[in-house]
Amino acid sequence: MFAQCEDITVASLTNPGPFDVATLTEADGLRNGPDYLDATVYYPANATPPYASIAIVPGFNSFPDSVEEWGPFYASHGIVTIIIGTNSIFDLPEARAEALLDALETLRQENTRATSPLEGNLDETKFAVSGWSMGGGGAQRAAVLDNSIKGVVALCPWLPNASLNHDIPVLILSGQNDPVAPPSQHANLHYAATPESTNKLLFEIENGNHSVANTPNGGNGAAGNLALSWIKLYVEENDCYCPLLNDELLVNPPAASSVLSSFECELLTISENEINYTIFPNPTQGLLNVDLQNDVHFEVYSTRGQLLVDGELTDNKKQIDLSELTKGIYLVRLNNSVVRVIKE
Repeated sequence: MFAQCEDITVASLTNPGPFDVATLTEADGLRNGPDYLDATVYYPANATPPYASIAIVPGFNSFPDSVEEWGPFYASHGIVTIIIGTNSIFDLPEARAEALLDALETLRQENTRATSPLEGNLDETKFAVSGWSMGGGGAQRAAVLDNSIKGVVALCPWLPNASLNHDIPVLILSGQNDPVAPPSQHANLHYAATPESTNKLLFEIENGNHSVANTPNGGNGAAGNLALSWIKLYVEENDCYCPLLNDELLVNPPAASSVLSSFECELLTISENEINYTIFPNPTQGLLNVDLQNDVHFEVYSTRGQLLVDGELTDNKKQIDLSELTKGIYLVRLNNSVVRVIKE
């Protein structure tokens, strides 16, 4: 029950990921939606379906190539990605929201097109939207317009007077020195306008400009690490990415000038069975005392499911020594029950 998360680490959030990437265009039979102009679908050629998907739209006066690096990145990690253009490069955020929803319709039709390599391979309950600048504002508005969307990634979003009353998990990536969409006038206000009950994360990249999140390499890779983890967690519903967001990616991140977060996720996909013992002190600086009558085998895991320490608790030894472990959250298992402990 822990082993499923062992391979999911910050190091696994590579660019590119483990899968080969292929593409589809209108020349291959891809639908040309009325609310956008042209599209390229990037998909994993050797992963196991069904796949989650994300639609991405560029910003004002910009073309798909401004955000195209996100396509092969997501696809190489098993996420089908459609990157679209707009009917007019001057389209405002609301039109870009409609373009994203139309792109999702194209994916639905691709899932049933007999000659498509994606036929029957898309999970239509796991769609996300993303965009840059006005496209980022459009992505957030798309979440308001369609509550079936499972996740939003807004890249330096531009959207004044934002109305963002939705419950779709949203990641906002912004640039500290963005002259086009200053965080104080856009991203920060978007975060505040999103309900507190919505899972949300704002990550401002230190010294970043307006295009700092146009590629997954932005912020020395922080943009890609966060966006991929967010989509994996909330769209693919893979809880193994929860500890990356709760701990490693957001604890004193070197690329951030500001981080605001209000999101919940389960650290493990296991349930805590009834506990018939006491562990103290918690938090601890090293030694854990266990108030337990019987002899028992113990195991200490990282939040990613890696076994770190194990041994026996007997009459002569009712302590667990965590002194060799770094500060953080750990899971102690005894008698099929699990307790979270904090090492200070």
